[in-house]
Amino acid sequence: MTHPADPASVSSGIAAVDAYLANGFATVPGMSSRFAATITAGLMRIQTGLGVTGPIAEIGTFEGRFFIALAKALQPGEVALGMDIFDWPNPAVIDRFEANCVKHGVAAGVRETWKCDSRTVTPAELLERTGGRRLRLFHVDGEHSRASLAKDLALATAVLADDGVIILDDMLHPGYPTLMVTVHEYLTQHPEMVVLCIIDRETIVGATKFVLCRAGWFKRYETELLAVFEQCVWPLGADFEPHWCLVLSLDTRLAAIT
Repeated sequence: MTHPADPASVSSGIAAVDAYLANGFATVPGMSSRFAATITAGLMRIQTGLGVTGPIAEIGTFEGRFFIALAKALQPGEVALGMDIFDWPNPAVIDRFEANCVKHGVAAGVRETWKCDSRTVTPAELLERTGGRRLRLFHVDGEHSRASLAKDLALATAVLADDGVIILDDMLHPGYPTLMVTVHEYLTQHPEMVVLCIIDRETIVGATKFVLCRAGWFKRYETELLAVFEQCVWPLGADFEPHWCLVLSLDTRLAAIT
């Protein structure tokens, strides 16, 4: 079975995003996967086509590698909210984040930088930052502990639009194996939420992401993802009992029987 293999062979379908991924993404320090950024921006394009609008947010912007790709997928009037403690590896990281945004064309009016600890942010405080508008996409890449992920998931769910998606970073990462426990607990507590798809890892560093949505939007999103990223669909999919979801990967081969 053929497969893309090279992340550069996959396109988001948004010219500004794809130009950044080709020429700027790798120059911004970070650990994000180009493949995951492409799929996520492509999902934002799908949202726009379905009439889904609103601001987006990211917990854990670091120097902006993934954030910039998301911001370039926004429609006019939409804003990207970047949330981070901005204290690692040193306090100057916030200045590097701002400089990278400026360098790659994410203007101040398109982004809002929020130095905060997401674990203590309330939904009301976040919605005040977005002018009361609920989010169409929330990327969670915060502190990688079960307790922190649970708090970030609760915050994201509370401010998510009905047609929005939550994207969880570093799932199935060998360095953070217990995060899956938090995800399963969350799905049990929130039966209205389901895993829409898995964005497969590019490397151990550029790890797997889970995309969550409300059950009522699952089929609409799935149909569009199948059409747009057909060449990236791993045939077996993922069994998230009691439903199956897409796995999008650069390697769509099945295991050989030897």
